[in-house]
This record gives sequence, structure tokens and C-alpha cells, in this order.
Amino acid sequence: MKKLMILGGSRYALPVIRAAHSLGLYVITCDYLPDNIAHKYSDEYCNVSIIDKEATLEAARRLKPDGVISFACDPGVVTAAYVAEQLGLPSVGSYEAVSILQNKGRFRRFLTEHGFNVPTAKGYTSADDAVRDVDLFHWPVIVKPTDSAGSKGVTRVDDPAKLRESIAYALSFSHCSEFIVEDFITQHGFSSDTDSFSVDGELRFVSFNSQRFDRGAENPYTPAAYSWPSSMTEEHQRELASEIQRLITLLGLGTSVYNIETREGTDGKAYIMELSPRGGGNRLSECLEYATGVKLVENAVRAAVGMPVVGVEQKPYDGCWAEVILHSDKPGVFDSLWISDEIAGNVFERDLWIEPGTKVGGFSAANEAVGTLVLKFENDSRLQEVMADVSRYVKILVK
Repeated sequence: MKKLMILGGSRYALPVIRAAHSLGLYVITCDYLPDNIAHKYSDEYCNVSIIDKEATLEAARRLKPDGVISFACDPGVVTAAYVAEQLGLPSVGSYEAVSILQNKGRFRRFLTEHGFNVPTAKGYTSADDAVRDVDLFHWPVIVKPTDSAGSKGVTRVDDPAKLRESIAYALSFSHCSEFIVEDFITQHGFSSDTDSFSVDGELRFVSFNSQRFDRGAENPYTPAAYSWPSSMTEEHQRELASEIQRLITLLGLGTSVYNIETREGTDGKAYIMELSPRGGGNRLSECLEYATGVKLVENAVRAAVGMPVVGVEQKPYDGCWAEVILHSDKPGVFDSLWISDEIAGNVFERDLWIEPGTKVGGFSAANEAVGTLVLKFENDSRLQEVMADVSRYVKILVK
């Protein structure tokens, strides 16, 4: 029986575990939190910090997995690539290539050096150095840790006088004590944050969506909903698909699922903002399987243990789809989930993660989500109508 080592134990690992078990694999989940939900469903738990590459490598030498994966778990992606390279296990690419993708500062430099559209951006370890560079940027700017996900530590800064405050906030979420400052790109329409897949270096499945935010949330840069298809122009989607392929080729990447953030700017340019060789959080790969039938999660598992991937090809969406990230607008005690009768017929899946009486926080980061709601519409006009005012149709009620 082949073994799969999964780095991270959050609920986003559950579909990976299900897929691995369906393929007859033995599953080992790893992190430093024994009570994480995924460990209840794996075959074995290994207590190790997944940001500690050497400790994880030592554990892998002892446990002898046939593959290692960090799916929807950003902190483990570089470690997975390191372990795979050291042990000769399947991997999307070299440890160096993955390290470039996972560090926002290095990634921006790579894009710049190879002629991609890229905002003015620079990575720092010193707030003093960043403050000295205020004239380098076209304000406003975004400040964020170079190594965090889920919008943790991210702020928009309009006034240079508030730059230090935002830097301190970003560094509080950084494992490597590094942050990036970059121009804020005013987007045209909606940005995109969704998953794609390459096989032997060829981009076989690419998707774009409309990433939506709750402007009234504690952190207005935490994604609150997604919808497919995208608001992006077909021309920019084709351009971005070509540029993503070029990036994959330049970095020598092979077979993997990717979470990719892209954006159309009001300057008329299309940008690759982030590309990470992992499944996205918020169940994006699962939603894409519902919409297209392409099994991204299963094929990510297959790739991780060296099994052939199956059925990864470009397919159209079967209807118009949306995913709402359920969250409370304020801290409190969860009472119930209310869904309007007006969209009852559009509910494809309701996945609530908490029980009444559970304390909830405001929506300051992705880990404050309390569930997901997947909706299917027959036409885009109705989808747009509902998604333009989600709170009219869906509410988390708290006491």
C-alpha cells in the first residue's frame, strides 16, 4: 500500500484524505496541532511543525511515504518540495522553483526579470528601509507578509505616515520576518482566485473566476465569495493563460494543481498576482469539480504519489456557480444560518462547520470562516443579482 504524507491538518485536507483513501492509499497527516480535524480521518498522525523543513524531512525518512503534499495549506508548500527533493519523491518542480513562487518578494522579482506585467513591488526585512523607499511606489500600496496566506497581515495603506503601523501588522503574521510593499492595482471588474492544473509542464486546465469581498468585514481583503464564470474579458483570459504557461515553463514545473490569483487593472493590463503549487483554500478545487467534472483533488493526490493523472482537460462550466464563505459580521455566539427562500432552489451544497452556541469572531481572516454555501444558477444575470447583495439572501445569525 502506497503512503501519502499530507502537511497540514485543517478541514481543507479532508477531501484530499477522501481522495487518497478512494485510491487505496495510506494517509499520514502532519502538523503540530493534534486536535486538528483532519487527523481524525487519516490513518496516522505525525506531530511535527510543517514549517520546520529538517524536522519534517526527518519524520518522512522514518515514515517512508511515497509522496508528500500540502494542499490548501500555504505554510507546508515549500517544506513539501524540500522533502520531495531530498527523498527523490514526485514533485511539481525543484525546491528552488517552489521557493520563488512561495515568497512574494522573490516572485515579484522573478516576474519583473522575465518581462511579465507586474506592479512596482519590493521585499524588506526592515521597516526603516521601506520608509526610505516611499517615493518608489505609486500610492496607495498594499503591505503584506511575504510568506502568509488567507489574507493574514494584509492592509492597504493610503498615507505614507501609516506605513510603519502596517509593516508591524504584516510582520506579526510572517514566519520569516519579511514583508512586501507593492503598488495597489485598481482592478477592473473582479479579480480572480481559482485553481488550475498542469500535466508534464503543460497547462491542461485553467480557470478564472470573480473573487468577491465583504467590504463591511473586519478585514475587507479576505475573500468572502467566488463565482464562475469570470468577469474578465476573453482576451485577457487568453493572455493570462499564455503567461501562466510561460511561467510554468520558465520554472521547469511539471504536474500539479495550482492556486492562481490574477487581475485586470484599470490600466488595461492583466496581471499574475500569485501562483502557488497547491490547491486553493475555500474548497475551490471542489467547486470546480462540481462545475466541470474535472477531478482536481484526486489528480493532485495521484501526482503526489507518482500515479498517472486522469481526465485533466479543459471543460466548460455546467451552468453558473457561486461559493459563499459563511462568516459572521461581528464577534458573538452562533445561533443559526438563515438562507432566503428566494435562493432555496439554487442551493447545491450547504456545509456548516459549527453548532449553535459556538463562539465566532468577526471576519478578520480566512480562518474565521464557519462554512461554505455552494450555489448553482441557470444564467449569469441571476447569479450577478444575488452575489451583488449576498447579505440579503444569506446571514449568519449571532447572539
